[in-house]
Amino acid sequence: MKNFFFVILCTLLLILMNGCQTVSKKIEDTTDKEKQELSKWLNKTEEDLKSFFGQPDKIKFSSTRNRYYVYITEKYKIKCERKFEINPRNIVIGFTSKNCF
Repeated sequence: MKNFFFVILCTLLLILMNGCQTVSKKIEDTTDKEKQELSKWLNKTEEDLKSFFGQPDKIKFSSTRNRYYVYITEKYKIKCERKFEINPRNIVIGFTSKNCF
């Protein structure tokens, strides 16, 4: 009888651990996809970025004369923030993404 409960417990633990790995894999895949999509904007003009995403929600200025355009969206009560760095020549040179999936 003890062996029966032990086998069931081990089986349940394996199923739960496998489920956690699946969720982690999905998050990693989604993050990689987001990076691939945003990397397409590198070396594009500010006007191209604005025509696709619209006016930014925030604009931040850095001491290096670069600007950061911040776009914020909300999905399932989770705020997604995409930030694009634009140099003085109006070219996108970098990006970051938080909570976007």
